[in-house]
Amino acid sequence: MLKKSSILVLALGVMLIAGCESNTGTGVLVGGVSGAAIGSIAGGGTGALIGSAAGVIAGGFIGAYLDNQESKNLKEHSPQTYRRVDNGEKLSVNDIINLSRSNVADDKIIGLIQKTNSHYTLNSYQVDKLRDAEVSKRVINYMIYNT
Repeated sequence: MLKKSSILVLALGVMLIAGCESNTGTGVLVGGVSGAAIGSIAGGGTGALIGSAAGVIAGGFIGAYLDNQESKNLKEHSPQTYRRVDNGEKLSVNDIINLSRSNVADDKIIGLIQKTNSHYTLNSYQVDKLRDAEVSKRVINYMIYNT
């Protein structure tokens, strides 16, 4: 029974993580699920609750740091793009390149495109520019087909 519940907790955690937009959310979920699984093995129901709470706290701190690190990278690399993101302004092709170069995750870049209501009609030069800048295919395809 314990093995089945641990597998169920792990599967649920993986599904939840896939839906997180931020590193903080992912950290909280990973920490909570991991803590609950370890706690349930070590101390049953009470152990699961304590382990989950400890995991949520630790995971949240780690995830928030990563979000702050992305912001710091962007602010250092491209203050103009950082300002646009911070103000919720539409993002240019160069902004997308700057986000990618600042190691902002694909999901977050796509989320920012959506939240800023940015739309693109990319020509071949712009697509090549994005590829040359090593923007992921996933982000480029999103820009082409979903905006």
